[in-house]
Amino acid sequence: MFRIQASLRLTCRHARTLATHAPQPQALTAAVRHDWQKTEIQKIYDTPLLELVFRAAAIHRQHHDPSKIQLCTLMNIKTGGCSEDCSYCSQSSRYSTPTTASRLLEVEPVLEAARKAKANGSTRFCMGAAWRDLAGRKRGFERILHMVREVRGMGMEVCTTLGMLSPEQARQLKEAGLTAYNHNLDTSREFYPEVITTRSYDERLDTISAVRDAGISVCSGGILGLGETDKDRVGLIWEVSSMPEHPESFPVNALVPIEGTPLENNEPIPYHTLLRTVATARIVLPQTIIRLAAGRQTLDESKQAMCFMAGANAIFTGEQMLTTPCSPWDEDKAMMDRWGLEGMQSFEQVNVARKEGDRLEDIPDAKAANTDA
Repeated sequence: MFRIQASLRLTCRHARTLATHAPQPQALTAAVRHDWQKTEIQKIYDTPLLELVFRAAAIHRQHHDPSKIQLCTLMNIKTGGCSEDCSYCSQSSRYSTPTTASRLLEVEPVLEAARKAKANGSTRFCMGAAWRDLAGRKRGFERILHMVREVRGMGMEVCTTLGMLSPEQARQLKEAGLTAYNHNLDTSREFYPEVITTRSYDERLDTISAVRDAGISVCSGGILGLGETDKDRVGLIWEVSSMPEHPESFPVNALVPIEGTPLENNEPIPYHTLLRTVATARIVLPQTIIRLAAGRQTLDESKQAMCFMAGANAIFTGEQMLTTPCSPWDEDKAMMDRWGLEGMQSFEQVNVARKEGDRLEDIPDAKAANTDA
């Protein structure tokens, strides 16, 4: 009798233990696909939310260490005066907003900001300039190339967003040591003309192609809350999933309405829509870094933690983003400690390290991370 009761206890204990672990059936194995249909992605997006998060969490663990978060810091190196008409952006010269236009910064203040970011745990330093493109900006571009070389020399990943690029400009950035280039698609192809008219969707894709062909990692995502529908959010994810290589990172921005822009009165995107988008992107783009970007400071800790559970594994942290608020380093580090999260090393993402190749030999931490991966 004792043996039977002990056996039953062991069986029940074993069953409870198994119930706490996400199952790994073949159906959850996340192959990297480039042939997704919009109807497939829509079906994923429409899954009951908790089931969607559970599925995304399981796939996230197949491709990433769930305890690791990439810490990125973004700096505006040239503010305002942009000729584009992006209806969400305070840096457009077409709108009367609180943002004041300024010239391209000198090199040293940018390097000082990068040193501070590194000291606070950021491993990717991103520099943004409010330009449509680099045409006629030879001296400014040379200064930016200098910034890229110097920040890369600190052992950090370096990202820029400078508007449209030619293949030759992308090549020069790669030679200077650029790790990644941010060029968001913002939304679906169908909804895009409602948001921007001065640059076509195909022009954005051309820049992404030039960046990819130069061997630079692609950072391309979107903005939620522009007035788009669920169908448009699915369309954005479908668009990047159809690229020859999935972007190495996919930023998910929540619109921060800014006075003076056409979208200043837009309602905040509901949290469940943000979470649903993160989880869907994780399933469709299993190897991609999913980054919580603009608007994250409006989410409390529990909401951010659920996003991390659903597959988000990067954040912008620091003093400010381009023209919107950002959660400071100390707050983010304390939050990560409470949730058992730690920052990634530079070049820890396998697909980014692969594109860096021999350049990592001079960066011991990056070389070790790449070997471990």
